[in-house]
Amino acid sequence: MLLCVALLGPGTVLAQWKKLDIHTTINMRAVHTVSSNTCWIGGSKGTVLKTTNGGNSWSTFKITGADSLDFRDIYAFDKQTAIAMSAGLAEEGKARIYRTENGGEAWSVVYQTTQSGVFLDGIDFWDKNKGICVGDPTERHLFVITTQDGGKTWSELPLNKRPLTEAGEACFAASGTSVLATGKGDAFVGTGGGKMARVFRSEDYGQTWQVSSTPLPAGPTSGIFGLRFWSKKNGMAVGGDYKRTTDSTQNVLLTGDGGITWQLTSMTKPAGLKECVDIYHKTNATWNGDTQIRADNYALIATGPSGNSVSLDRGKSWQVLGKEPFHAVSFAGNVGYAVGAKGLIGKINKVSTKKRKKKLVLIDQ
Repeated sequence: MLLCVALLGPGTVLAQWKKLDIHTTINMRAVHTVSSNTCWIGGSKGTVLKTTNGGNSWSTFKITGADSLDFRDIYAFDKQTAIAMSAGLAEEGKARIYRTENGGEAWSVVYQTTQSGVFLDGIDFWDKNKGICVGDPTERHLFVITTQDGGKTWSELPLNKRPLTEAGEACFAASGTSVLATGKGDAFVGTGGGKMARVFRSEDYGQTWQVSSTPLPAGPTSGIFGLRFWSKKNGMAVGGDYKRTTDSTQNVLLTGDGGITWQLTSMTKPAGLKECVDIYHKTNATWNGDTQIRADNYALIATGPSGNSVSLDRGKSWQVLGKEPFHAVSFAGNVGYAVGAKGLIGKINKVSTKKRKKKLVLIDQ
């Protein structure tokens, strides 16, 4: 008997980044997409960029007195209010946080320190008031500051409350996403520098901390670079080695218990360092002008200097999503912006899957 069996091939991702020419050559590692129309970007030479019309045009702000600063993270509440964090040695005056309330026209220094060893790595907010910023260890403890008023003022966590690190352990300020604030008071910090990457976690807005080891190897230039959670229990960490950006080694960790334990999973395609991961939500339909989005209908997008990857099964497998060397990506629903060196900006607003045509396979029985 000859049986005809219909087989479906694996899905093929259909998506394309639209490169935006904004006539700049600054290096960019900070991006926050607030809505489909509004996005803020932080870059080198004290520069902040903003669009409020979906990337059609951009405003460029050169912050007074910040020419030597590199903004490695940015958080925006809306098109008027944003927080920009610079990464660099505090002893050289490069550990600063700025805030604007008038759309970027004027910026105020809301935090700065010259403490030896301080190097800020990332900033994030739980809501319009509560936020956190984390930096490399001082006296073997992660540097942690928090805000209760939307970033207008910041308080340093006492040394005896800061999480203790291992020898050589630190964070990476490659995309601003090694620090994550999520849910109702949950915070996560991914590290490298030691023998193995670790994840610090807090459940009380950064006031007390616990730490989990992971099976991801680390070293002076390798470890965890980006974190993202899509539910209370389920999340992901991505990383690699910034000295060997195309190495074919496992670079993705998954957790299913809120960050207590982590497991290695399939490495991204293309392989190599991934510095950021974010969530693309697929739109299902439009009703009366409002876009309806199902909470479980999403993809995970990871970016890095070797290219970008997309996962349609919550990080279990990956497909190539372009070879552009983006450092960071940020989505608001189905609209995302990604940034890289020398003025590289990309926009994407559609990631869909299409199954291959059926094949008829003859089985002789």
